Amino acid sequence: MNYQSILHIPMSHYAHGIDEENVLIRIRVGKDDIKKCTLFYGDRSCKQTPVIFSKVDMRIIASDEMFDYFQIIVNSEYKRLCYYFYLNDGIEETLYYGDIFSKETVDDRSEYYQFPFNHRDDIAKVPLWAKDTVMYNIFPDSFATGRKYISKTGSEIEYNNHIVKSKNGGTIKGIYENVDYIKELGINCIYINPIFVAGEYHKYDLIDYYSIDPCFGTNEDFKLMVNLFHENNIKVVIDGVFNHCGWHFFAFDDVIKNQENSQYADWFYGLQFPITRPDNMDIIPTYDCFGYERMMPKLNTEHQDVIDYFCDVCKYWLSEYNIDGWRLDVASEVNAGFWREFRKAAKSINPHSILIGEIWESAQYWLDGSQFDSSMNYDFRKHCRRFFAEESIDAKEFDSRVTNMLMRYKQNILYAQLNILDSHDVSRFLSLCDGDTRKYKLAVLFQMCFVGMPCIFYGDEQGIKGILEHEYRYPMRFNEDGDMFKFFKEVIALRNDEIVLRHGDYCVISNERGSGLYVFSRGMDNYKVVIAINAVDTSVDISNIMDIKGEILLQQGLDKYKINGYGFVVIKYKLKR
Repeated sequence: MNYQSILHIPMSHYAHGIDEENVLIRIRVGKDDIKKCTLFYGDRSCKQTPVIFSKVDMRIIASDEMFDYFQIIVNSEYKRLCYYFYLNDGIEETLYYGDIFSKETVDDRSEYYQFPFNHRDDIAKVPLWAKDTVMYNIFPDSFATGRKYISKTGSEIEYNNHIVKSKNGGTIKGIYENVDYIKELGINCIYINPIFVAGEYHKYDLIDYYSIDPCFGTNEDFKLMVNLFHENNIKVVIDGVFNHCGWHFFAFDDVIKNQENSQYADWFYGLQFPITRPDNMDIIPTYDCFGYERMMPKLNTEHQDVIDYFCDVCKYWLSEYNIDGWRLDVASEVNAGFWREFRKAAKSINPHSILIGEIWESAQYWLDGSQFDSSMNYDFRKHCRRFFAEESIDAKEFDSRVTNMLMRYKQNILYAQLNILDSHDVSRFLSLCDGDTRKYKLAVLFQMCFVGMPCIFYGDEQGIKGILEHEYRYPMRFNEDGDMFKFFKEVIALRNDEIVLRHGDYCVISNERGSGLYVFSRGMDNYKVVIAINAVDTSVDISNIMDIKGEILLQQGLDKYKINGYGFVVIKYKLKR
């Protein structure tokens, strides 16, 4: 038995309540090592000694190149559990509890694994609508000036004695005048990059958190936009920049004016007086910044006045403008205490609002249920890049990485992960595919069929390309007759029509070493949808893998039981019970 591979972590993504009646229990073991895994569980508050245990066989729900993961969802009348595992590899057997291996049980229930209480407040509560969401990310300066039109002309406007700029002429009016375009695509939620008053066109150097940037429009324009999108059953999420501000934000202005005597000196991180605004980017500022960007001083988000100020900003836009949530910029550089207070503020106004953290790495620390509902899943993009665009990993390694994404979080959190191929910070995925639309379509299909919320960056559906910032933030173009738009519309409709692609279990069917064929299913009860993707330029026979007797929902390059290079097939089955 491969003892070194066996792992269980109580009170974590390995053991957590998914609702008040059900507790998920998971254990990791060596790949192809354990033949039988049984969970024994009992009432940790039972007055009888020894405790009477119930037992249930666990099943493998996922595997990667090194490990298998056994899992069971226990529906128990007990709120308080103690439990242990029975493991058998076909040769030897062991019990596993309290992080030790044993041949015997014990009378002392405290030596077993403990789930002290399935408390409702500890259950990760994600907005129910997240599972059904297809999100569209709009970079406001680059999207539209009016209906299916962008001027590609910037502007400079004075705001409270400061100049604010735009580059391509996008406006709030341009967003809401294209609500029909967004709706036709099949989108039911938009996420907009910063729209508050800020100096530069990207609007991450904020000046006023309570006002729409005049280059984009007015607060009234924004209210009209939100109302119009809600009338069309499209939710609105906006960008919150609270790690840093612009250097013309009122509090930083006061620090420049009054130096160490400023009442706002404690609002900022790493001040070394005297504080100036360096006019040369090569001069190191005497305050901490976002990265090394001198125009974006870092806020001291552990200071209570700062917490109170931005919690008020949070509640203002939720209550006065009825937004549906926040995407939170540079979330991993802000202290957890701030985010916990921010979450309480947001949920006090709208319990169903969503909080999405910009976290490029594994987000376990932030996704325990006390901070965010979701994170931007850059790992999703990274793994898709290696498999679909570069073809530098095979189906086996790709599935191993996919399994890691599925096993790292609590189950409720998984369905709200924001799965991205593009964003305003990275090269367009189509460019990473060297413009090969066949590869790109495979990645988009996988995105629409995977667990979590797919997010489209504006213009992806128009085939916009770009490696550098000025390229991937290129002005929008509108063409509803193009092949790419039609494909996006088709695969979004597939996701919207098939509930299993939004709510169903994920199961891998084929992921062979050295192969580009990746086959998986999403299923519920006696219904499943199977997706077979061939991510290389050679054809592959699938006759020994899957049965093409169900209803073909979508296909490209399918020739009977053969999928041509960069082809795919999507089939639904109704299973006999």
